[in-house]
This record gives sequence, structure tokens and C-alpha cells, in this order.
Amino acid sequence: MTETPRAGTVAHIAINADDLDASRAFYEAVLDWRFTPWGPPEFFHVQGPDGSSPGVLGALQRRRTFDDGTMAPIEVTVAVDDVAACCAAARASGGRVLMEATVISGVGELAFVADPGGTPIGLMRYDAAAD
Repeated sequence: MTETPRAGTVAHIAINADDLDASRAFYEAVLDWRFTPWGPPEFFHVQGPDGSSPGVLGALQRRRTFDDGTMAPIEVTVAVDDVAACCAAARASGGRVLMEATVISGVGELAFVADPGGTPIGLMRYDAAAD
């Protein structure tokens, strides 16, 4: 991190995984993330393919429970260019689709997948007009 986070901003999000190799492969395939060892053992810094930070946008909302009963105690949603391609990559990488793509009027298209360890991740293609 090159800049000290401003008080009140989300400074760190960690995805906890039991099988780090499977989770790394999943996020590399689905979101094109890169991982470099950082800090303590079995701790990796998440970066985009160009070495940049994936960034965050924080929200407070009612807890989401998916159709299969999976609960999301905290929700992480990642901006993507192609929701369908990411869902296909999730299935091919040992994950599953928790919520098929749905259009949110004026915002974009949203789906939820779970990584191999069951952690839910939102995939959002934002409409350029919504900016």
C-alpha cells in the first residue's frame, strides 16, 4: 500500500480460505487477479494483472442469503467486464454460481459466485451510463 488510508475508509478486505492453492487458481481464472507473498506465511497481496490494487467500494446493507442457504456475513463485489464469462470461469475453476446474472436498472448486471471454499463474491458489470 503506497498511501495511508483515510479514517473511515475500507482499508483492507481479506478473503479467508482453507485451500489457498484452489482459491488462488479460482480468483486468477475468474477475476484475473495476481497474488504475491506479503507479510506472514500464507498471506498474499491481491493485485490486478497490471500490479494495481483492485480497489474497494463500501456499503452497508441487509444480510444476503442465497437460495442454497449460503449466507454472506460480509459482501465483496468486484467490477467485471463480462458477468457470463466470469460465471463460466467460476464453474470451471471449482466454484459455483449462487445467483445467476440479473439486471439492476440504472446500475448494471450482477451475479454471485462462490469460490471453492464457499466464500460468496459478487460480480458486477456496471453500466457506463450509471456513472
